[in-house]
Amino acid sequence: MTRRPPLSRLLPFPVVDAAWDLALVPALAGAVALPFVPPVGVALVALAVGVLWFHRDPERDPPKGDETVVSPADGTVSVVREEGSRLRVGVFMNVTDVHVNRAPLAGEVREVRHRPGANRPAFDKESDRNEQVAIDFGEYELLVIAGWFARRIHPSVEPGDRVERGDRVGHVSFGSRADVVLPADVGREDLLVAEGDGVRAGETIIAERPSDDG
Repeated sequence: MTRRPPLSRLLPFPVVDAAWDLALVPALAGAVALPFVPPVGVALVALAVGVLWFHRDPERDPPKGDETVVSPADGTVSVVREEGSRLRVGVFMNVTDVHVNRAPLAGEVREVRHRPGANRPAFDKESDRNEQVAIDFGEYELLVIAGWFARRIHPSVEPGDRVERGDRVGHVSFGSRADVVLPADVGREDLLVAEGDGVRAGETIIAERPSDDG
């Protein structure tokens, strides 16, 4: 259930539910400090607002077409590589990007796996060894990889859940990467993005699956 605390009416943007818990401590501390140490109070309140802004959750309008594969995250394409017979496309989420992750394709969640690991910068070549959560849809897999500062990956789906293309599947706090291991029928000639391209979760088409009659 989505939380709607009174403060949400003052925000010009929606946020994920977890943001309220993260912002509560600096907000309360700032309110207490304001009358006694105004600069500290202002800084703490600004921190609370910054936490809420980081966790903003805008609506998105996925493109039409069953063959389109959309980006799982906002950010910059940082990985395009072959893994066996499959292609992996990774999106690095900077601190200024929206960190809500979305399903690249419709499907049913088969498994959600958490793997502990390191916390190297998400743009680093060694970040594949970082802590990550894998959401397995059978024909494709979404991996959310923690960055050097990120410590909270929050999947919002469970095995058996059915999602449509562009649906929210979770979020991550404070910098990370989201990779999609594409279905086996998607080749390099089907990709519509390259490393360095900017993308938006649920809206930017990163690949076109071959049609059955093609």
